[in-house]
Amino acid sequence: MTHADMILETKGLTRQFNGFTAVKDIDLRVRRGTIHALIGPNGAGKTTCFNLLTKFLTPTSGQIFFDGHEITRAAPAAIARKGVIRSFQISAVFPHLTPVENVAIALQRPLGVSFRFWKSSAMLTRLRERALDLLGEVGLAAYADVKTVELSYGHKRALEIATTLAMDPVLMLLDEPTQGMGHEDVDRVTALIAKVSKGRTILMVEHNMKMVSSIADTITVLQRGEILAEGDYAAVAANPQVKEAYMGTENESLAH
Repeated sequence: MTHADMILETKGLTRQFNGFTAVKDIDLRVRRGTIHALIGPNGAGKTTCFNLLTKFLTPTSGQIFFDGHEITRAAPAAIARKGVIRSFQISAVFPHLTPVENVAIALQRPLGVSFRFWKSSAMLTRLRERALDLLGEVGLAAYADVKTVELSYGHKRALEIATTLAMDPVLMLLDEPTQGMGHEDVDRVTALIAKVSKGRTILMVEHNMKMVSSIADTITVLQRGEILAEGDYAAVAANPQVKEAYMGTENESLAH
């Protein structure tokens, strides 16, 4: 496997908080065009690792490379311009706007057009058409003009994915996409992620092993801030250390 295949790499990624090492010497390699999941029991360092990759935190030591270029010290806005887009949980959508308006706002961020200054009705029509296409892609076309606040939880998560897609991600970072969902919504969002992954790379933090087992090409298991195991689902699930790490932690069994 060549370096060119790797869209995201970290070398010795480490983050300490007041002497506590949350993430230690992580060498992560995310292959272009794959779905890569970062999993682990609570307290494993998944969120810290994710926050380092999305530049919400600065590493204590180590390096991060995106598409062969070092981005360790780059600002969040700079990596967003390169196409590293993090899906924010529901807080990022405007609850009193409709889904089509929410997606339109995300669409014109890369265009540098401010919502307030939309003058041209042709531009508005074009944005609305593109927003409707994206809502169609995530199964929300029927809800385009409903107030977002009225959507079900699963539909709100689908809207987040649509707003993330609107920013044309090269690498899409999903933070616990199925958190707080019932089985039906989990299945729907899992299918949705598989669908939108075509031609993109997805890195997600997830705790639901069953969900990950069905769509992830590569799974990195963290425990106490270090990589415990890595590979496809079969390899990771068969690893005795992984079995042990997941034993007795609620909702996190390896069982299908």
